[in-house]
Amino acid sequence: MFKVNENYLKLPGSYLFSTIAKKVNAYTAEHPEANIIRLGIGDVTLPLAPAVIAAMHKATDEMGAKETFHGYAPDLGYEFLRSAIAEHDYKKRGVSIALDEIFISDGAKSDSGNIGDIFATDNKIAVCDPVYPVYVDTNVMAGRTGEYEEAAQRFGNVIYMPCTAETDFAPELPKETPDIIYLCFPNNPTGATIPKTELQKWVDYANANRAVIIYDAAYEAYVSEEDVAHTIYECDGAKTCAIELRSFSKNAGFTGNRLGFTVIPKELAFDGVSLNSLWARRHGTKFNGAPYVIQRAGEAVYTSEGQKQTKEQIAYYMNNAKVIREGLTAAGYSVSGGINAPYIWLKTPEHMTSWEFFDYLLETAHIVGTPGSGFGPSGEGYFRLTAFGTYENSVEAMKRIQELCRG
Repeated sequence: MFKVNENYLKLPGSYLFSTIAKKVNAYTAEHPEANIIRLGIGDVTLPLAPAVIAAMHKATDEMGAKETFHGYAPDLGYEFLRSAIAEHDYKKRGVSIALDEIFISDGAKSDSGNIGDIFATDNKIAVCDPVYPVYVDTNVMAGRTGEYEEAAQRFGNVIYMPCTAETDFAPELPKETPDIIYLCFPNNPTGATIPKTELQKWVDYANANRAVIIYDAAYEAYVSEEDVAHTIYECDGAKTCAIELRSFSKNAGFTGNRLGFTVIPKELAFDGVSLNSLWARRHGTKFNGAPYVIQRAGEAVYTSEGQKQTKEQIAYYMNNAKVIREGLTAAGYSVSGGINAPYIWLKTPEHMTSWEFFDYLLETAHIVGTPGSGFGPSGEGYFRLTAFGTYENSVEAMKRIQELCRG
């Protein structure tokens, strides 16, 4: 008789964004006339850059000719894309990354869950609180956590590192030593960053305690402040303790294409076992790569035209962030984020939980955001709005919120 993985039964309810979608769909069915502005899920709204589209057309044509047809992609990904990544994302920042340390995938979300396959189940994880829920959820599925504690809204056997207003929404070094540390900068959902000097402390801490950092840099393209690192490998000693996850979803609008990569330096090893070789084995066996056409599209992001066009898109979203941040401030809300990331983190009114505020905004202003409690226990009392919508909707949303405050 077959058995199910009982670790899945530990997960409470449904996935955060599935819950949001169900609530919005139910409200829309009851109020079809409502003009709903969606500033919740972090999907992009601008079309792919012209340079990317041109590359996809060319690659598609190649797939239609016998002489230029491509079948399965290489395990690590095509060399043309890995070379562009090594040159533009690392070498230009003074970091040397070898081509066989770069693994092309179908996105950072997949990699953030799959990376756990190369670690033992008795490793103890530490996560920022609040943070992207995939980190904890996938470790629950793998059996690396304890049971869900309803009253505390957290899982046992997980080290939660509170990111609060008192710490500028940045984590402090944990008192209990973890084996695996998840860091996400710029952070989702708070938009917070830390200076490179502070990031260096995490690298030193990990090396001193033989811990590994899984560093999610999906939003590095939005960094605007000079003292914030774009890659953890800008820090001394990071190659012996850190794995970096990257995505094309946010920097180039590939949410509908699915493309990302993971970097695992060959220096990262424990008791003589190379994590690079383990991931190469896992990557080759349980392939989660991207097709030739999509990898050519990714390569086009690094051309001069692609860089110019994608930077214009980032500027568009960050202008939306400015509109939202300033609009909320004018309405009397306490806000953070929106400087180095396309997310704005706001304090909910004292008498409302984050889900109550979700319902309030949906019902009174027809605006959808994301309840902070969905990102961890320290997210309660906060709310995330995304700048990935249109400029017009960002302006209209702030107008509605300010009218509510005046009313």
